Amino acid sequence: MRKNRSAALAAATFLLVSGAAIAAAPSAYAGAPGSTHASDRNSDFNGDGYEDVLVGAPGATVSGKKGAGLVTVQYGSSRGIGTSNVARFSQSTAGVAGAAEAGDGFGKAVATGDLDGDGYDDAVVGIPGEDLGTVKDAGGVAILWGSRSGLTGAASDWLQTEEPTAGEQFGVGLAAAHFTDETPGDQLAVLDRYDPELFAYVSGTQRALKERSTQRLSAQAEPQGIQPKSLTTGDYDNNGYADLVVSGVTVGDQPGNGWSVLLSGHADGLSYTREFEGGPVSASGDINKDGFDDLVTGEPHGPNDVYGEVWAGGVLGVRLGGPDSITEDADWWTQASPGVPGNPEVGDGWGTDLSVADTNGDGYADVAIGAAGEDIGTVADAGAVWVLRGSAGGLTGTGAKSWDQNSANVPGVPEKGDKWGAQVRLTDPNRDGRFGLLASAPGENTGDGFIWVLSAGSGGVTASGSWTYSAGSLGAPSLDAAFGAAIDE
Repeated sequence: MRKNRSAALAAATFLLVSGAAIAAAPSAYAGAPGSTHASDRNSDFNGDGYEDVLVGAPGATVSGKKGAGLVTVQYGSSRGIGTSNVARFSQSTAGVAGAAEAGDGFGKAVATGDLDGDGYDDAVVGIPGEDLGTVKDAGGVAILWGSRSGLTGAASDWLQTEEPTAGEQFGVGLAAAHFTDETPGDQLAVLDRYDPELFAYVSGTQRALKERSTQRLSAQAEPQGIQPKSLTTGDYDNNGYADLVVSGVTVGDQPGNGWSVLLSGHADGLSYTREFEGGPVSASGDINKDGFDDLVTGEPHGPNDVYGEVWAGGVLGVRLGGPDSITEDADWWTQASPGVPGNPEVGDGWGTDLSVADTNGDGYADVAIGAAGEDIGTVADAGAVWVLRGSAGGLTGTGAKSWDQNSANVPGVPEKGDKWGAQVRLTDPNRDGRFGLLASAPGENTGDGFIWVLSAGSGGVTASGSWTYSAGSLGAPSLDAAFGAAIDE
Protein backbone atom coordinates (compact mmCIF):
# COMPACT_ATOMS: atom_id res chain seq x y z
CA MET A 1 0.00 0.00 0.00
CA ARG A 2 1.37 3.40 -0.92
CA LYS A 3 1.69 6.00 1.79
CA ASN A 4 1.66 9.75 1.39
CA ARG A 5 5.29 10.83 1.59
CA SER A 6 7.28 13.94 2.11
CA ALA A 7 10.97 14.37 2.78
CA ALA A 8 12.54 15.13 6.13
CA LEU A 9 14.45 18.24 7.13
CA ALA A 10 18.15 17.43 7.23
CA ALA A 11 21.20 19.05 5.64
CA ALA A 12 18.85 20.95 3.33
CA THR A 13 15.12 21.38 2.90
CA PHE A 14 12.91 18.78 1.26
CA LEU A 15 9.34 19.81 0.55
CA LEU A 16 6.28 17.85 -0.50
CA VAL A 17 4.91 19.01 -3.83
CA SER A 18 1.46 20.50 -3.30
CA GLY A 19 0.64 22.34 -6.48
CA ALA A 20 3.37 24.97 -6.10
CA ALA A 21 4.48 26.61 -9.32
CA ILE A 22 7.73 25.35 -10.81
CA ALA A 23 9.81 27.54 -13.08
CA ALA A 24 10.11 26.41 -16.69
CA ALA A 25 13.42 24.81 -17.62
CA PRO A 26 15.89 26.71 -19.78
CA SER A 27 16.25 25.56 -23.37
CA ALA A 28 19.79 24.27 -22.81
CA TYR A 29 21.66 22.85 -19.86
CA ALA A 30 25.33 23.05 -18.96
CA GLY A 31 26.78 19.59 -19.06
CA ALA A 32 23.71 18.33 -20.95
CA PRO A 33 21.79 17.10 -17.88
CA GLY A 34 18.81 16.45 -20.14
CA SER A 35 20.58 13.70 -22.12
CA THR A 36 18.33 10.67 -22.10
CA HIS A 37 20.02 8.05 -24.25
CA ALA A 38 21.94 5.41 -22.32
CA SER A 39 25.07 6.28 -24.30
CA ASP A 40 24.82 9.82 -22.88
CA ARG A 41 24.69 8.73 -19.25
CA ASN A 42 25.33 11.31 -16.55
CA SER A 43 28.37 10.27 -14.50
CA ASP A 44 30.85 13.14 -14.83
CA PHE A 45 31.17 14.50 -11.30
CA ASN A 46 33.90 17.05 -11.97
CA GLY A 47 32.75 18.26 -15.39
CA ASP A 48 35.98 17.39 -17.21
CA GLY A 49 34.18 15.45 -19.95
CA TYR A 50 35.35 12.02 -18.79
CA GLU A 51 32.95 9.43 -17.43
CA ASP A 52 33.54 8.54 -13.77
CA VAL A 53 32.74 5.26 -12.01
CA LEU A 54 30.69 5.02 -8.80
CA VAL A 55 30.79 1.71 -6.88
CA GLY A 56 28.94 0.59 -3.76
CA ALA A 57 30.38 -1.57 -0.98
CA PRO A 58 27.34 -1.97 1.29
CA GLY A 59 28.95 -4.60 3.53
CA ALA A 60 31.98 -2.50 4.48
CA THR A 61 32.83 -1.90 8.11
CA VAL A 62 32.98 1.84 8.78
CA SER A 63 33.91 3.38 12.14
CA GLY A 64 33.74 -0.12 13.59
CA LYS A 65 30.17 -0.66 12.37
CA LYS A 66 29.90 -3.84 10.30
CA GLY A 67 27.77 -3.44 7.21
CA ALA A 68 27.54 0.34 7.52
CA GLY A 69 28.71 0.56 3.90
CA LEU A 70 30.56 3.01 1.68
CA VAL A 71 30.95 4.11 -1.93
CA THR A 72 34.02 4.83 -4.04
CA VAL A 73 34.42 7.05 -7.09
CA GLN A 74 37.15 6.66 -9.70
CA TYR A 75 37.61 9.69 -11.92
CA GLY A 76 38.01 9.10 -15.64
CA SER A 77 40.84 10.53 -17.72
CA SER A 78 42.59 10.03 -21.06
CA ARG A 79 44.08 6.90 -19.47
CA GLY A 80 40.74 5.61 -18.20
CA ILE A 81 40.25 4.74 -14.54
CA GLY A 82 42.81 3.53 -12.03
CA THR A 83 43.38 3.18 -8.31
CA SER A 84 44.94 6.58 -7.56
CA ASN A 85 42.53 9.33 -8.64
CA VAL A 86 39.75 8.16 -6.34
CA ALA A 87 37.56 9.28 -3.44
CA ARG A 88 35.66 7.42 -0.74
CA PHE A 89 32.43 8.38 1.02
CA SER A 90 30.42 6.96 3.90
CA GLN A 91 28.21 8.27 6.67
CA SER A 92 31.41 8.86 8.62
CA THR A 93 32.63 11.30 5.94
CA ALA A 94 32.47 14.93 7.07
CA GLY A 95 29.33 16.58 5.78
CA VAL A 96 27.50 13.40 4.78
CA ALA A 97 24.11 13.21 6.46
CA GLY A 98 23.53 10.62 9.16
CA ALA A 99 25.97 8.37 10.97
CA ALA A 100 27.51 5.02 10.12
CA GLU A 101 25.53 2.26 11.81
CA ALA A 102 25.73 -1.51 11.60
CA GLY A 103 23.64 -2.91 8.75
CA ASP A 104 22.81 0.42 7.10
CA GLY A 105 24.03 -0.82 3.70
CA PHE A 106 25.19 2.60 2.46
CA GLY A 107 25.84 1.97 -1.25
CA LYS A 108 23.43 -0.93 -1.71
CA ALA A 109 22.11 1.09 -4.66
CA VAL A 110 23.75 3.99 -6.52
CA ALA A 111 22.80 6.35 -9.33
CA THR A 112 24.04 9.57 -10.93
CA GLY A 113 22.51 12.59 -12.60
CA ASP A 114 22.77 16.37 -12.69
CA LEU A 115 19.96 17.07 -10.25
CA ASP A 116 20.53 20.82 -9.93
CA GLY A 117 21.46 21.47 -13.56
CA ASP A 118 24.81 23.07 -12.75
CA GLY A 119 26.81 20.99 -15.25
CA TYR A 120 28.31 18.70 -12.59
CA ASP A 121 26.71 15.31 -12.14
CA ASP A 122 25.72 14.28 -8.64
CA ALA A 123 25.87 10.92 -6.86
CA VAL A 124 22.79 9.36 -5.30
CA VAL A 125 23.40 6.68 -2.66
CA GLY A 126 20.71 4.31 -1.39
CA ILE A 127 20.81 3.24 2.26
CA PRO A 128 17.92 0.74 2.46
CA GLY A 129 19.02 -0.67 5.82
CA GLU A 130 18.92 2.71 7.58
CA ASP A 131 16.96 2.67 10.84
CA LEU A 132 14.93 5.81 11.48
CA GLY A 133 14.54 6.06 15.22
CA THR A 134 13.13 2.71 16.32
CA VAL A 135 11.86 1.84 12.84
CA LYS A 136 14.12 -0.86 11.42
CA ASP A 137 15.21 -0.79 7.77
CA ALA A 138 13.03 2.17 6.87
CA GLY A 139 15.76 3.34 4.50
CA GLY A 140 17.15 6.64 3.31
CA VAL A 141 19.00 8.30 0.44
CA ALA A 142 22.07 10.56 0.49
CA ILE A 143 22.86 13.07 -2.28
CA LEU A 144 26.55 13.89 -2.85
CA TRP A 145 26.88 17.01 -5.00
CA GLY A 146 29.29 17.29 -7.91
CA SER A 147 31.70 20.18 -8.30
CA ARG A 148 34.77 21.32 -10.23
CA SER A 149 36.87 19.21 -7.85
CA GLY A 150 34.52 16.21 -8.04
CA LEU A 151 32.13 14.78 -5.47
CA THR A 152 32.02 16.31 -2.04
CA GLY A 153 30.42 15.27 1.22
CA ALA A 154 29.94 18.92 2.18
CA ALA A 155 26.30 20.00 2.35
CA SER A 156 25.11 16.57 1.26
CA ASP A 157 21.35 16.17 1.22
CA TRP A 158 19.09 13.53 2.69
CA LEU A 159 15.78 11.92 1.72
CA GLN A 160 13.55 9.72 3.84
CA THR A 161 9.87 8.91 4.18
CA GLU A 162 7.65 11.05 6.35
CA GLU A 163 5.89 8.04 7.86
CA PRO A 164 8.54 5.29 7.83
CA THR A 165 7.55 1.66 8.26
CA ALA A 166 9.74 -1.26 9.23
CA GLY A 167 11.27 -3.03 6.26
CA GLU A 168 10.25 -0.37 3.73
CA GLN A 169 13.86 -0.09 2.47
CA PHE A 170 13.51 3.32 0.86
CA GLY A 171 16.49 3.66 -1.51
CA VAL A 172 16.70 0.03 -2.62
CA GLY A 173 16.58 1.25 -6.24
CA LEU A 174 17.51 4.56 -7.87
CA ALA A 175 17.47 6.29 -11.26
CA ALA A 176 17.97 9.89 -12.40
CA ALA A 177 17.08 11.37 -15.80
CA HIS A 178 15.30 14.30 -17.45
CA PHE A 179 11.68 13.07 -17.41
CA THR A 180 9.98 16.46 -17.64
CA ASP A 181 10.49 20.20 -18.16
CA GLU A 182 9.08 20.98 -14.73
CA THR A 183 12.59 21.50 -13.30
CA PRO A 184 15.90 22.45 -14.94
CA GLY A 185 17.94 19.42 -13.91
CA ASP A 186 17.44 15.68 -13.88
CA GLN A 187 14.67 14.27 -11.74
CA LEU A 188 15.28 11.46 -9.25
CA ALA A 189 13.25 8.25 -8.95
CA VAL A 190 13.63 6.42 -5.63
CA LEU A 191 12.34 2.90 -5.18
CA ASP A 192 11.29 1.17 -1.99
CA ARG A 193 9.73 -2.27 -1.62
CA TYR A 194 6.40 -0.96 -2.88
CA ASP A 195 6.69 1.71 -5.57
CA PRO A 196 8.83 4.53 -6.99
CA GLU A 197 8.71 8.15 -5.83
CA LEU A 198 9.89 11.13 -7.88
CA PHE A 199 11.90 14.06 -6.56
CA ALA A 200 13.08 17.25 -8.25
CA TYR A 201 15.55 20.01 -7.45
CA VAL A 202 14.25 23.37 -6.25
CA SER A 203 16.46 26.39 -6.90
CA GLY A 204 17.20 28.83 -4.11
CA THR A 205 19.85 29.77 -1.61
CA GLN A 206 20.01 26.17 -0.42
CA ARG A 207 19.95 23.06 -2.52
CA ALA A 208 16.66 21.33 -1.98
CA LEU A 209 14.67 18.52 -3.48
CA LYS A 210 10.93 18.18 -3.40
CA GLU A 211 8.67 15.27 -4.06
CA ARG A 212 6.55 15.13 -7.17
CA SER A 213 3.52 13.00 -6.39
CA THR A 214 3.27 9.69 -8.22
CA GLN A 215 0.07 8.55 -6.54
CA ARG A 216 -1.83 8.37 -9.83
CA LEU A 217 0.94 6.35 -11.46
CA SER A 218 1.21 4.00 -8.53
CA ALA A 219 -2.54 3.57 -8.33
CA GLN A 220 -2.56 2.32 -11.91
CA ALA A 221 0.48 0.10 -11.57
CA GLU A 222 -0.06 -1.48 -8.16
CA PRO A 223 -3.25 -3.45 -8.93
CA GLN A 224 -1.26 -5.50 -11.44
CA GLY A 225 0.48 -7.27 -8.53
CA ILE A 226 4.12 -6.36 -9.17
CA GLN A 227 6.79 -6.16 -6.49
CA PRO A 228 9.33 -3.67 -7.91
CA LYS A 229 13.03 -4.53 -7.88
CA SER A 230 14.86 -2.13 -10.21
CA LEU A 231 14.63 0.96 -12.41
CA THR A 232 16.00 1.92 -15.82
CA THR A 233 15.56 4.94 -18.06
CA GLY A 234 15.71 5.53 -21.82
CA ASP A 235 14.07 7.70 -24.45
CA TYR A 236 12.18 4.92 -26.22
CA ASP A 237 10.04 7.24 -28.38
CA ASN A 238 12.84 9.81 -28.98
CA ASN A 239 10.70 12.75 -27.85
CA GLY A 240 13.55 14.31 -25.86
CA TYR A 241 12.27 13.17 -22.45
CA ALA A 242 13.43 10.11 -20.59
CA ASP A 243 10.98 7.30 -19.90
CA LEU A 244 11.08 5.22 -16.71
CA VAL A 245 10.73 1.44 -16.52
CA VAL A 246 9.96 -0.13 -13.14
CA SER A 247 10.86 -3.82 -13.23
CA GLY A 248 10.01 -6.50 -10.71
CA VAL A 249 8.28 -9.81 -10.17
CA THR A 250 4.65 -10.81 -9.96
CA VAL A 251 2.93 -11.55 -6.67
CA GLY A 252 -0.33 -13.33 -5.99
CA ASP A 253 -1.54 -16.49 -7.70
CA GLN A 254 1.48 -16.80 -10.01
CA PRO A 255 4.37 -15.23 -8.09
CA GLY A 256 7.95 -14.77 -9.18
CA ASN A 257 7.57 -14.04 -12.91
CA GLY A 258 9.36 -11.03 -14.36
CA TRP A 259 7.07 -8.08 -15.06
CA SER A 260 7.58 -4.37 -15.75
CA VAL A 261 5.68 -1.08 -15.97
CA LEU A 262 6.49 1.68 -18.47
CA LEU A 263 6.05 5.33 -17.46
CA SER A 264 6.53 7.66 -20.43
CA GLY A 265 8.22 11.05 -20.13
CA HIS A 266 6.66 14.25 -21.51
CA ALA A 267 7.14 17.99 -21.06
CA ASP A 268 4.60 18.01 -18.21
CA GLY A 269 5.73 14.81 -16.48
CA LEU A 270 5.61 11.02 -16.49
CA SER A 271 2.46 9.10 -17.35
CA TYR A 272 1.57 5.45 -16.96
CA THR A 273 1.68 3.73 -20.36
CA ARG A 274 1.42 -0.04 -19.94
CA GLU A 275 2.82 -3.16 -18.33
CA PHE A 276 4.52 -6.12 -19.97
CA GLU A 277 6.37 -9.36 -19.35
CA GLY A 278 10.06 -9.13 -18.46
CA GLY A 279 12.20 -8.27 -15.45
CA PRO A 280 13.20 -7.87 -12.65
CA VAL A 281 16.45 -6.63 -14.27
CA SER A 282 16.48 -4.03 -17.05
CA ALA A 283 18.80 -1.75 -19.05
CA SER A 284 18.44 0.60 -22.02
CA GLY A 285 20.36 1.74 -25.10
CA ASP A 286 20.09 2.12 -28.87
CA ILE A 287 20.87 -1.42 -30.08
CA ASN A 288 19.86 -0.94 -33.74
CA LYS A 289 21.17 2.65 -34.17
CA ASP A 290 17.84 4.12 -35.25
CA GLY A 291 17.81 6.98 -32.74
CA PHE A 292 15.32 5.29 -30.39
CA ASP A 293 16.50 3.69 -27.15
CA ASP A 294 15.66 0.00 -26.81
CA LEU A 295 14.82 -1.95 -23.64
CA VAL A 296 16.45 -5.18 -22.47
CA THR A 297 14.95 -7.09 -19.54
CA GLY A 298 16.57 -9.96 -17.70
CA GLU A 299 14.85 -12.77 -15.85
CA PRO A 300 17.82 -14.63 -14.33
CA HIS A 301 15.78 -17.48 -12.90
CA GLY A 302 13.45 -17.86 -15.87
CA PRO A 303 9.66 -17.64 -15.84
CA ASN A 304 7.64 -20.00 -13.67
CA ASP A 305 5.95 -21.56 -16.68
CA VAL A 306 6.60 -24.76 -18.64
CA TYR A 307 9.67 -23.65 -20.59
CA GLY A 308 12.06 -26.16 -19.01
CA GLU A 309 15.76 -25.74 -18.32
CA VAL A 310 16.37 -23.57 -21.39
CA TRP A 311 14.35 -20.76 -19.82
CA ALA A 312 15.07 -21.64 -16.20
CA GLY A 313 18.74 -20.80 -16.76
CA GLY A 314 17.77 -17.20 -17.46
CA VAL A 315 16.13 -15.30 -20.31
CA LEU A 316 16.45 -11.85 -21.87
CA GLY A 317 13.68 -9.90 -23.56
CA VAL A 318 14.54 -7.23 -26.14
CA ARG A 319 11.97 -4.61 -27.10
CA LEU A 320 12.96 -2.09 -29.75
CA GLY A 321 12.00 1.55 -29.39
CA GLY A 322 10.07 3.57 -31.99
CA PRO A 323 7.70 6.52 -32.44
CA ASP A 324 5.12 4.72 -30.31
CA SER A 325 7.68 3.64 -27.67
CA ILE A 326 8.85 0.05 -27.18
CA THR A 327 7.29 -2.83 -29.10
CA GLU A 328 4.52 -4.88 -27.56
CA ASP A 329 6.29 -8.16 -28.29
CA ALA A 330 9.79 -9.07 -27.18
CA ASP A 331 12.58 -10.92 -28.91
CA TRP A 332 13.53 -13.60 -26.36
CA TRP A 333 17.12 -14.78 -25.83
CA THR A 334 18.69 -17.59 -23.79
CA GLN A 335 22.03 -19.37 -23.81
CA ALA A 336 20.43 -21.75 -26.31
CA SER A 337 19.91 -18.96 -28.85
CA PRO A 338 21.99 -19.16 -32.05
CA GLY A 339 25.52 -17.85 -31.59
CA VAL A 340 25.36 -17.46 -27.82
CA PRO A 341 28.22 -19.29 -26.04
CA GLY A 342 27.41 -21.81 -23.33
CA ASN A 343 24.49 -24.03 -22.40
CA PRO A 344 21.48 -23.08 -20.28
CA GLU A 345 21.23 -24.81 -16.91
CA VAL A 346 18.91 -24.35 -13.96
CA GLY A 347 20.34 -21.74 -11.61
CA ASP A 348 22.76 -20.09 -14.07
CA GLY A 349 21.21 -16.70 -13.41
CA TRP A 350 21.80 -15.52 -16.99
CA GLY A 351 20.63 -11.92 -16.84
CA THR A 352 21.58 -11.29 -13.20
CA ASP A 353 22.64 -7.86 -14.37
CA LEU A 354 22.66 -5.98 -17.70
CA SER A 355 24.39 -3.01 -19.29
CA VAL A 356 23.90 -1.54 -22.78
CA ALA A 357 26.47 0.57 -24.68
CA ASP A 358 28.66 0.53 -27.81
CA THR A 359 31.79 -1.58 -27.21
CA ASN A 360 33.49 -1.25 -30.62
CA GLY A 361 32.53 2.22 -31.81
CA ASP A 362 30.28 1.12 -34.67
CA GLY A 363 27.29 3.08 -33.36
CA TYR A 364 25.28 0.01 -32.36
CA ALA A 365 24.84 -0.50 -28.61
CA ASP A 366 25.85 -3.94 -27.35
CA VAL A 367 24.52 -5.82 -24.33
CA ALA A 368 26.65 -7.03 -21.42
CA ILE A 369 25.08 -9.88 -19.45
CA GLY A 370 26.05 -11.21 -16.05
CA ALA A 371 25.27 -14.74 -14.85
CA ALA A 372 26.24 -14.86 -11.19
CA GLY A 373 24.97 -18.43 -10.75
CA GLU A 374 26.93 -19.95 -13.65
CA ASP A 375 28.90 -23.04 -12.61
CA ILE A 376 32.42 -23.21 -14.02
CA GLY A 377 33.17 -26.91 -14.31
CA THR A 378 32.33 -28.31 -10.87
CA VAL A 379 32.66 -24.92 -9.16
CA ALA A 380 29.18 -23.78 -8.17
CA ASP A 381 28.07 -20.18 -8.63
CA ALA A 382 31.48 -18.97 -9.77
CA GLY A 383 29.82 -16.73 -12.36
CA ALA A 384 30.45 -15.59 -15.93
CA VAL A 385 29.78 -12.64 -18.27
CA TRP A 386 28.73 -12.25 -21.92
CA VAL A 387 28.62 -9.50 -24.51
CA LEU A 388 26.11 -9.75 -27.38
CA ARG A 389 26.36 -7.34 -30.30
CA GLY A 390 23.87 -4.83 -31.58
CA SER A 391 23.02 -4.58 -35.28
CA ALA A 392 20.57 -2.94 -37.69
CA GLY A 393 18.22 -5.85 -37.05
CA GLY A 394 18.54 -5.62 -33.26
CA LEU A 395 20.45 -7.93 -30.95
CA THR A 396 22.47 -10.64 -32.67
CA GLY A 397 24.41 -13.73 -31.64
CA THR A 398 27.01 -13.03 -34.32
CA GLY A 399 30.28 -12.12 -32.63
CA ALA A 400 28.99 -12.94 -29.15
CA LYS A 401 31.67 -13.53 -26.50
CA SER A 402 31.79 -14.83 -22.95
CA TRP A 403 34.36 -14.92 -20.18
CA ASP A 404 34.85 -16.44 -16.75
CA GLN A 405 37.79 -16.64 -14.37
CA ASN A 406 39.12 -19.64 -16.31
CA SER A 407 39.29 -17.62 -19.53
CA ALA A 408 42.66 -16.65 -20.97
CA ASN A 409 44.01 -13.33 -19.66
CA VAL A 410 41.32 -13.04 -16.96
CA PRO A 411 42.98 -12.73 -13.52
CA GLY A 412 42.01 -15.10 -10.71
CA VAL A 413 40.45 -18.53 -10.55
CA PRO A 414 36.78 -19.50 -10.22
CA GLU A 415 35.72 -20.24 -6.67
CA LYS A 416 32.43 -21.33 -5.20
CA GLY A 417 30.16 -18.39 -4.54
CA ASP A 418 32.28 -15.72 -6.26
CA LYS A 419 29.21 -14.68 -8.27
CA TRP A 420 31.30 -13.05 -10.99
CA GLY A 421 28.93 -10.97 -13.10
CA ALA A 422 26.62 -10.03 -10.25
CA GLN A 423 27.09 -6.51 -11.60
CA VAL A 424 28.20 -5.56 -15.11
CA ARG A 425 28.74 -2.10 -16.48
CA LEU A 426 29.91 -0.88 -19.87
CA THR A 427 31.90 2.30 -19.37
CA ASP A 428 34.03 4.70 -21.44
CA PRO A 429 36.18 6.59 -18.90
CA ASN A 430 38.86 7.52 -21.48
CA ARG A 431 36.29 8.96 -23.91
CA ASP A 432 37.47 7.01 -26.98
CA GLY A 433 33.93 6.02 -28.01
CA ARG A 434 34.37 2.34 -27.09
CA PHE A 435 32.85 1.08 -23.86
CA GLY A 436 34.86 -1.44 -21.88
CA LEU A 437 33.43 -3.84 -19.32
CA LEU A 438 33.46 -3.74 -15.55
CA ALA A 439 32.40 -7.07 -14.02
CA SER A 440 32.10 -7.47 -10.27
CA ALA A 441 32.22 -10.49 -8.00
CA PRO A 442 30.86 -9.33 -4.62
CA GLY A 443 31.45 -12.84 -3.23
CA GLU A 444 35.15 -12.90 -4.12
CA ASN A 445 37.45 -13.62 -1.15
CA THR A 446 34.46 -14.83 0.89
CA GLY A 447 32.57 -11.58 0.58
CA ASP A 448 35.23 -8.90 0.21
CA GLY A 449 34.32 -8.30 -3.43
CA PHE A 450 36.43 -7.41 -6.47
CA ILE A 451 35.91 -5.73 -9.85
CA TRP A 452 37.50 -6.81 -13.14
CA VAL A 453 38.33 -4.30 -15.87
CA LEU A 454 38.14 -5.58 -19.47
CA SER A 455 39.06 -2.88 -21.97
CA ALA A 456 37.54 -2.34 -25.42
CA GLY A 457 39.15 -1.90 -28.82
CA SER A 458 38.09 -1.98 -32.45
CA GLY A 459 36.89 -5.55 -31.95
CA GLY A 460 34.91 -4.74 -28.82
CA VAL A 461 35.56 -6.01 -25.30
CA THR A 462 38.74 -8.03 -24.82
CA ALA A 463 40.29 -9.81 -21.85
CA SER A 464 43.78 -8.90 -23.04
CA GLY A 465 45.36 -6.64 -20.44
CA SER A 466 42.46 -7.06 -18.00
CA TRP A 467 43.07 -6.30 -14.35
CA THR A 468 41.24 -6.40 -11.05
CA TYR A 469 40.91 -4.36 -7.88
CA SER A 470 39.09 -4.30 -4.54
CA ALA A 471 37.94 -1.67 -2.07
CA GLY A 472 41.33 -2.05 -0.42
CA SER A 473 43.00 -1.08 -3.69
CA LEU A 474 41.19 2.26 -3.43
CA GLY A 475 42.14 2.85 0.20
CA ALA A 476 38.81 1.74 1.66
CA PRO A 477 37.98 -1.02 4.18
CA SER A 478 37.72 -4.29 2.26
CA LEU A 479 36.85 -7.05 4.74
CA ASP A 480 33.40 -8.45 3.88
CA ALA A 481 32.69 -5.19 2.02
CA ALA A 482 30.73 -6.81 -0.85
CA PHE A 483 32.56 -4.34 -3.07
CA GLY A 484 30.88 -4.15 -6.45
CA ALA A 485 27.43 -5.08 -5.15
CA ALA A 486 26.31 -1.92 -6.96
CA ILE A 487 27.91 -0.10 -9.91
CA ASP A 488 26.22 2.96 -11.30
CA GLU A 489 24.65 2.44 -14.75
